[in-house]
Amino acid sequence: MTHSSHPLTCCFVITSMPVGGAEVLLVNLMRRMDPQRVRPEVICLKEAGPLGEEIAEEFPVHSELIGSKYDIAVVPRIAKLLKKRSADVVITVGAGDKMFWGRLAAKLAGVPVIASALHSTGWPDGVGKLNRLLTPITDAFIGVAESHGEFLREFEKFPASKVNVIRNGVDCDRFCPDANARASVIEELGLPENAQIIGLVAALRHEKNHSMLVEAAAKLRGQHPDLHTLIVGEGPERETIEPLRRELDLIDRVHLLGNRSDTPRLLAAMDVFTLCSLNEASPVSILEALACGTPVVATDVGSIKETVIPDRTGLLVKSQDVDGFANAISRLLSKPKTRQTMGQQGRQLVTETGSLTSMVDGYENLMHRIYHRKRQPKKNANLATQTSRNQRATVTSKRAAISSGTVAGNKVF
Repeated sequence: MTHSSHPLTCCFVITSMPVGGAEVLLVNLMRRMDPQRVRPEVICLKEAGPLGEEIAEEFPVHSELIGSKYDIAVVPRIAKLLKKRSADVVITVGAGDKMFWGRLAAKLAGVPVIASALHSTGWPDGVGKLNRLLTPITDAFIGVAESHGEFLREFEKFPASKVNVIRNGVDCDRFCPDANARASVIEELGLPENAQIIGLVAALRHEKNHSMLVEAAAKLRGQHPDLHTLIVGEGPERETIEPLRRELDLIDRVHLLGNRSDTPRLLAAMDVFTLCSLNEASPVSILEALACGTPVVATDVGSIKETVIPDRTGLLVKSQDVDGFANAISRLLSKPKTRQTMGQQGRQLVTETGSLTSMVDGYENLMHRIYHRKRQPKKNANLATQTSRNQRATVTSKRAAISSGTVAGNKVF
């Protein structure tokens, strides 16, 4: 394991810090980093957001650096900040503007290590042409699953030597089975004691496709009359979900809970966790659900099949297949023993391959390895230069002594 001689100051560049998968993952990552190895900071191009405000007492959080989408002055602003903070590492989180502006500013500021962590495959986080132009100045591209790493190499065409896979991880001590969760959630929401509970945890954004879950809930109502659906998260798609919920007469069956701080309890209370995204890489919410012992029904997109293994940890359906989605949920709701077995196998999978500790180690080791590699040639060059100077000084001294001895007519030893 390679270490530098001092803790590395790492600035994560992101648009903002709302309550979302990538943002929660970043907070968990920062909180677990060893301060003797890495000192993390966050740079938000826009507002800090709820999570940014939450961690502001724990870490330096810088925000409001960009005025508009085409505000090119953001580059010198970030570069000035990076120099002021003596940044050793810059890691951009996600594609888009922050990936471009963050890396460009890091290069301008002379930051030794420049990397990009990508959390999705395809729209909206596809890597555009401008971002590809900065590949030569980027030391590492970080994928979150093996198939995601392959996607970055084969589809995005990043150099294989620069693609690193660090699997997403969750805190398996915090996210764990809870025998009391179900009763407490039923009491809180005023649900019947025999209620069946399914749900989804994700920011209310278009690509998460919450409408598919609401439509599936309507199809399941006849076969599962006591079914209740929990939607945890907040975002612009609330304006779409609420009218659909009314239209399908699901006001009292689909519960929009907004952002919550008790996600582990809610996940442990569910019979089935669902995810119907249009695109993903390795969503943290699935890892959290499995860690809580809750089986998953999800769309087969991105790298989800690496964690939702059919008939082992859950079931997969085709993207936007509402009927298939409803049928898969119904299948698990009708088989309690199958759900229990899948939940146990899901937790085992996460503890073995998706722990928070392994993710933190992956990031810390990558930073130090690249920093050491890039700093070592400079040290060697400085040493060579100093050695050359010393040699020249010795030669000059000898010549002077010889010259002096010749003039005096004496031998010089």
